[in-house]
Amino acid sequence: MPKSGGNYEFRCPVHGFIVLNDWEREIISHPVFQRLRRVRQLAWTEYVYPGATHTRFEHSLGVMHVATKVYESVVDRHKPVLVSEMSFNDDGLGRDKQLVRLAALLHDIGHTPFSHASEDLMPDRPNGRKYEHEHYSAALIRGPLRDVIENHPTCRNYGFKADDIAALIEGSATAKQSLFWREIITGQMDADRMDYLLRDSLHCGVGYGRFDLHRVISTVDVAVQADAGSPRLGISEGGWHAAESLVLARYFMFTQVYFHKTRVAYDVHLKEALSDILPGGQFPSPEGAHLDEFLAWDDWRVLGLLADGRGGEHGERLRKRNHYRQVYHTPESPTIVDLEHLKKVRAALGALVVSAQYASKSWYKTGSPDIPVVDDTKHRFARPLSEYSAVVRGLPSSNQVLLYAIPENAEAARVTAEKVIKRVHTIVERKTTGTKKPRVRRSLKRGGRRGGRS
Repeated sequence: MPKSGGNYEFRCPVHGFIVLNDWEREIISHPVFQRLRRVRQLAWTEYVYPGATHTRFEHSLGVMHVATKVYESVVDRHKPVLVSEMSFNDDGLGRDKQLVRLAALLHDIGHTPFSHASEDLMPDRPNGRKYEHEHYSAALIRGPLRDVIENHPTCRNYGFKADDIAALIEGSATAKQSLFWREIITGQMDADRMDYLLRDSLHCGVGYGRFDLHRVISTVDVAVQADAGSPRLGISEGGWHAAESLVLARYFMFTQVYFHKTRVAYDVHLKEALSDILPGGQFPSPEGAHLDEFLAWDDWRVLGLLADGRGGEHGERLRKRNHYRQVYHTPESPTIVDLEHLKKVRAALGALVVSAQYASKSWYKTGSPDIPVVDDTKHRFARPLSEYSAVVRGLPSSNQVLLYAIPENAEAARVTAEKVIKRVHTIVERKTTGTKKPRVRRSLKRGGRRGGRS
């Protein structure tokens, strides 16, 4: 990481050089952030796409870089709107730029080993809902990272508290005016999404996740509507196709990579192995002393335990690359008929099915999360992207169901499933065409009547 002009540079395979100041370098050097070097971005995906060994460390740097570019584009092109509508001045804009950079840099520090693959093993919150990695990120910022954030000499220029960064990540009202920038950190067109699509696509060696990043950044806009409350980030009318391509890139990456049948199977094995390894079958909570216990868990520790024979049957399958095999799946968006077929297949397969997985995802949210498209010729009037794009509007959610069997039973299970579906289709075809199954005539015995004795 050579020093250049008072700053430091990382060479990134996606974005080229990423520039850091001394304060950010100190934060990155902290053990809490260095742990991300030992947390893979895509869990066991390398068993399907061998190049997918990248980590949350490089992704976090990339998110900070993209967030900065988006921020600078908005300020450069729409500063008069920010001043008139939100009362920003130069000092406020300078302060918030650094705040956005730090929030983007630290948004993922709370990930569990192997990232999303093991998030289901996070404990329950007091309200009964599960903790998410953002809760851990906020707790780590307010806890072990507080000193390097608040007591670095550069912080004197901004007066940040750790709570300011955590509040922006959480979307808390205590972020006040800075909350306007949260859509750069988390939203349908956020820096996190822009980076992971390009980065995962590169490392997996696929083209599904590519989109025109530079066009999106250069057309990010500020949507101001009298009936829409506070201004929010959107995209100018000239860039809505670029935003559309971002949505489609995400759709393709999920369907072709993240929901790949073998990758899903390895997620099952990893989760079950970790459930066997972790004390009580779950990760420590982000509360109090438990946070230090959580930090001790990373990919290296899990891999070491797996190598020592831990993890039960699923640990053994991970070690030997003997994963469950898919034997049947519904379409991505199954109809009622498809679900009836699934029900019949599951009944026929019985105990041959050892796992049923649900590849469920909404590709785009309409309503209030919809990306506003701004028309400058109509006094910054904004309409939702879903009204511009028939493609985005027509993208159905994925609710695919995948059935798995152990390798030894996979072929028998597939044959059984095929027979069930063939039988169902035959019945449907007869009902549709009005044909009936031909009756078999019984032979007439001498001296008797058809079908009985004399």
